[in-house]
Amino acid sequence: MRDLPPLPPTHKRPMKLNTLVTLMVYSVTGAILLVIFVLYFAQITRATRDGVRDTALAVARTLADSSEVIRGLSLPPDSNIIQPVALAVMQRNNLLFAVVTDMRGIRYSHPNGALLGKTFIGEDLQPALKDKENVAVNHGVLDEALRVFTPVYDAQHQQIGVVAVGISLNKVEQQIARNRWDAIWLVLFSALLGALGAWGLVRMLKRVLFGLEPYQISALLEQRQAMLQSLREGVIAVDQQGRVTMINHAARQILNASASSHALHETPLLANLREVLQTGLPRQDQEINCHGRLLLCNTLPVKSDNQLMGAITTFRDKTEISQLLQRLDGMVSYLDVLRSHSHEFMNKLHVILGLLHMKHYAKLEEYVLMTANAWQMDVGTLQRNVKSPVVAGFLLGKINRARELGFSLTLSDASQVPDNPNEQQVAGLITVLGNLIENALDAMAAQPEGEIGLLLHYQQGWLSAEVSDDGPGIAPDHLQAIFNKGFSTKGENRGVGLFLARQHIENLGGEIAVESEPGVFTQFFVQLPWDSERKSA
Repeated sequence: MRDLPPLPPTHKRPMKLNTLVTLMVYSVTGAILLVIFVLYFAQITRATRDGVRDTALAVARTLADSSEVIRGLSLPPDSNIIQPVALAVMQRNNLLFAVVTDMRGIRYSHPNGALLGKTFIGEDLQPALKDKENVAVNHGVLDEALRVFTPVYDAQHQQIGVVAVGISLNKVEQQIARNRWDAIWLVLFSALLGALGAWGLVRMLKRVLFGLEPYQISALLEQRQAMLQSLREGVIAVDQQGRVTMINHAARQILNASASSHALHETPLLANLREVLQTGLPRQDQEINCHGRLLLCNTLPVKSDNQLMGAITTFRDKTEISQLLQRLDGMVSYLDVLRSHSHEFMNKLHVILGLLHMKHYAKLEEYVLMTANAWQMDVGTLQRNVKSPVVAGFLLGKINRARELGFSLTLSDASQVPDNPNEQQVAGLITVLGNLIENALDAMAAQPEGEIGLLLHYQQGWLSAEVSDDGPGIAPDHLQAIFNKGFSTKGENRGVGLFLARQHIENLGGEIAVESEPGVFTQFFVQLPWDSERKSA
């Protein structure tokens, strides 16, 4: 199965399965990781800025609650009480600056001592002077920074100043960059796991698909479908639960059912498949009667690694073989009758020649007329009215059989039977007529003589047949039961002929009826479709 021919060079070679799956997994994984990275980085950036802000606020609040700061704000800026405390806090917390101002904005501390006593630069100080904490990003004397402001209160909870703490944005960005690398390493690790997952998935798929590439599987599937649908044998497959997974056109035609119809699920074929599923044993050349058709079936279990995966059956309508045999028998009967008639005519020609030599012209005329009438009644009528050689041969054989038993089988001169290429309809007609004629001969067996009348008439795609006899007739209470399987007045193991006859007719879309008067006559009426190649006989 792996030695498939390469695709024609004129076609663009399809992508291999491992490449296709790898690209697909990488694309999906990459897109997901990209979204995760963007969301994670945005979250980390926001969390870092919030953390830095909260840290700066905590430092500023701690410094604002310091007793030295509160006491120092009550003295002049050059008292040098707040400056040492602010520098210590700034160095300990790695701040850009820690500035304390009074309510006029005059600095009491600053990293640059020369700026003490000078006014604080920046409008972001104003909210803090109005008893409100404030956070802003601004550029002061030193550098662009994240600046937080918190009020300073005295013992009477009166605002006496502001503490401003600044953290350089460069340090904030450095911390964010460190967190960014954490996100990058997480993405790279996830990409590595995705690559390992893609590699494992490809190996698993290749093992499940027997090493085939997608285009090879597609080619095999198309070939399989073409092969299944071109078979004349019916093919049905079921899974482990007995559900139909595949049915080809031939199976639908033979069963006369669609895949979704209840008729298919009620067929003996599925019962046979389920039995094979239970036993795991194949069944060869098994004959199954399915909806009036005799099918020749071969059913096999489907296994993979010694595990039962389902079952498959192939079958063919055995009636096709029966039809061919019936057609061959009809032709042989036709030839045998013609051969016997040719010998009879040779003998009759010798009689005519002898009468000519003896000049018995009156006797000769009588003999010729009698011979012509006999030919006209047998072969002539059949050749003129019955164009199907199979039906004609069959009727000739039945005429001779009736004559041998001491009865007569007469085909009406009004009969018209065109030829028919539909072998099922021809076989159905022969089956029905054969059963009806044989039943009539059996019914008249106790009589010294009797006559069977036969009328076949074609009109507008339908063939009507009337078979009558002057036998003992059928009791009125038996008229509806004679078509039931097993019903017979002739003993056990009988009662199949009329049942099969009606089944054949109904399968072809026809009808059959009967009338009878005990001791007088019995007459059967048959009507079935007739796919004639000619519009008239």
